[in-house]
Amino acid sequence: MPNAMSRAALHQPGRAAFIVAVLIAFAMLSLVMSCLIGSVSLTIEDAIGALQAALRGTDTSLTSTVFSLRLMRGATAFVTGATLALAGVLMQALLRNPLADPYVLGVSGGAAVGALAAMLMVSVAWLIDVAAFVGAMLAALLLFAFSHRDLRSGRGQGDRSLLLLSGVVLSSGCGALITLMLSVAPDSRLRGMVFWLIGDLSASSMNGMPWIVLAGALIFVLRQAHAINLMAQHGDAAQTLGAAVGPLRRGLFFCAAILTAAAVSIAGSIGFVGLIVPHACRFILGPDHRLLLPAATLVGGTFLMWADTLARTLIAPQQLPVGVMTALIGVPLFLIQLHHLRQRPR
Repeated sequence: MPNAMSRAALHQPGRAAFIVAVLIAFAMLSLVMSCLIGSVSLTIEDAIGALQAALRGTDTSLTSTVFSLRLMRGATAFVTGATLALAGVLMQALLRNPLADPYVLGVSGGAAVGALAAMLMVSVAWLIDVAAFVGAMLAALLLFAFSHRDLRSGRGQGDRSLLLLSGVVLSSGCGALITLMLSVAPDSRLRGMVFWLIGDLSASSMNGMPWIVLAGALIFVLRQAHAINLMAQHGDAAQTLGAAVGPLRRGLFFCAAILTAAAVSIAGSIGFVGLIVPHACRFILGPDHRLLLPAATLVGGTFLMWADTLARTLIAPQQLPVGVMTALIGVPLFLIQLHHLRQRPR
């Protein structure tokens, strides 16, 4: 993590509140736009009428149906993007590496193994989500079993390297299992499995679990934001400044793992959200996690809503996997961010 915090003033509470309020307003506006834009365009009047009818439960017209489907999909896109972005911030703080993302420790690989196994055997939608979440958590627990001493102490770059190396090895093992399942899958299920791996919201269903996970994790990390700042600025020396580095690292690890599991279980492996959004927010707003955590959460959700809107409208009525759109947008954005970072004075 960069030490720019030592050169920059911490944000003022009024400024932070204003930024968060603007981001909330923009997220709500984006949700409305995602409901209006599509292969069948809706007007504001249509949307208001459909919302009133949905609340009354009296209208089953095409307009109301389209609006309800888009509203649920937009909300799902938001919670998925917000979860991935928050997990990305936590992974970058945990590893003190700006190139870390939610998938770096192999949690998504475990989710993919669980989801593809369920698709291969039963192909029941809710069971696929459950299998993905269970697979992700099993991968996280396995990684914790190998790295719990490193997470407990947190002394030095070597510990972080061992944790990262364990995640890379776990990801490779999961990748081998994924390849095996794809090679033996029947043609009737292969397309769905590939779409899940790319990241797709077309078959996702709205449920409360990701929202609960996101809210709980956000509350926890906001309470620890000052300690995260100390760890980001001073590294392992934060222990001498009053930060409980060991418990903090374990808390960040489990929060990032649960957030990643929740996101992947409902939408598949959507890349770049957890990498470029924390980068962009840190570049624009600064490294203070008291602002960075809620800002990245809101920006990540909004970003994925717009990516999903593009994915279902560019070649409508056909739909692209949203993971394709995040990659197409994320690659040039990330290269631009790297260019600006290189141009900054040291």
